[in-house]
Amino acid sequence: MTTPVLEARGLTRTYGRGDTRFDALKGVSLTVQRGESLAIVGKSGSGKSTLMHLLALLDKPSSGQLLLDGTDASTLGARQVNRTRNSTFGFVFQQFFLTPKTSVLENVVLPLKIAGVTGAERKRRGMAALEALGLADKAKSDANDLSGGQKQRVVIARALVGEPSVIFADEPTGNLDSATGQVVEDMLFGLQRERGITLVVVTHDDELAARCDRSVHVRDGLVVPGPTATDSTGSHHGRHSA
Repeated sequence: MTTPVLEARGLTRTYGRGDTRFDALKGVSLTVQRGESLAIVGKSGSGKSTLMHLLALLDKPSSGQLLLDGTDASTLGARQVNRTRNSTFGFVFQQFFLTPKTSVLENVVLPLKIAGVTGAERKRRGMAALEALGLADKAKSDANDLSGGQKQRVVIARALVGEPSVIFADEPTGNLDSATGQVVEDMLFGLQRERGITLVVVTHDDELAARCDRSVHVRDGLVVPGPTATDSTGSHHGRHSA
């Protein structure tokens, strides 16, 4: 059996204490295999974004274990965590988080700048990422002057520029109209197939979830059986015959 790229074992996350205590996650276990697309599905407030933040090392669990390629994430020092987040993971969020009054290319190469990559190499990789998403002609434009769909493609280019092995996408089409959302989805799944990237998508959109190889459903901080779960053989085709 190959080692999962991510494995959660009994993860819990509690915020506050006493009367204000809130259990956002109540003991979630799941594995993410290398190269697969996994949808984490749930309504607003279900705990799905909290789970993604733990998987992506953006937050620490209150209890439980997260294994990254078989290594317990709690044994990693702060520098290793930052390096992993910056080089192994790519992020696509619903809010674009683009820096205003800054060019598209500068936004895209930000992770490389943080990683200390030289200027010429940053530009080369940044332009290659923009080229892959059909945005090379916008490299010098102000990121704020783009349409919503173009901004989300810039965000995907920024996620790709560090050549990550895992991309986390949190409601990646939430701010887009359905036609533009479809284009962005096609790009994400195309990149997953072409580059063997592991794609973890957080969504409340059942159609987007159905495009993933597998879905896990989160409700009230727990993983629950869901209608689009694959069959017990682990076949990825169970959902098509439903």
